[in-house]
Amino acid sequence: MTEIRDEEVLATAIADLLDGARHIAVGMASPLPATGALLARERSGGAMQVSILGNAKASRWTNGGPELFDLAGRGGIDGFFLSGGQIDGRGNINLVGVGDYPQSTVRWSGSFGSAYLYFVVPRVILFRWEHSRRTLVEAVDFVSAPGTSEPGVHRTGGPIALITNLCLFAFDRDRARFRLQSVHPGHTLDEVRDNTAFDFDLPETVPQTPLPDAETLRAIRGPVAERVATIYPVFARQVFGAAIPAA
Repeated sequence: MTEIRDEEVLATAIADLLDGARHIAVGMASPLPATGALLARERSGGAMQVSILGNAKASRWTNGGPELFDLAGRGGIDGFFLSGGQIDGRGNINLVGVGDYPQSTVRWSGSFGSAYLYFVVPRVILFRWEHSRRTLVEAVDFVSAPGTSEPGVHRTGGPIALITNLCLFAFDRDRARFRLQSVHPGHTLDEVRDNTAFDFDLPETVPQTPLPDAETLRAIRGPVAERVATIYPVFARQVFGAAIPAA
């Protein structure tokens, strides 16, 4: 067996979180989450639908965001992925900027429909590939989308997990708090603690994020990589060595 790549470990962890879902939506700039979603689809025997926003090859939508929001509001999307310039220990995300809004010293792309999707999609997986104290903060500077809501607020969706380049956290919605679920191979609990500004819960023994087994690797490096190459050709070439498909 050739060396297992970090991306393959993370894609497997993402697929595990999506087990049993019917329809997963992925943003257009999220190649690693898409790889995990496509792996989950492969495991389902094609029963799961994966729609990638903004890509005609991987979605039936013709009107992009509005169709996604409409379908999500009607309960037709089981899983989605969100990230942020900042994510805090209560599952709040910031997509606006750093500093006191509107005099932010750093501005990002904006919230778009993140708050709406956070409220209506049952399984939202947060991701951040830079696990540092500037990204995983004690409290976000601006709440683009809240991780939890006050009692009495009707809400069917929210975060279930946060995956980073160092570890996987599970999110307890009742307590509005993360719990460390596993640390990725090659990293340590001390490294996670040193690079996380918010408090989180711990099991007595912190496991390592499982490596993909042989069957999973065959799926990732075979049909999943081939599909990813048609949607994210540069990512596929960097990770899998897949050739960029002809236009």
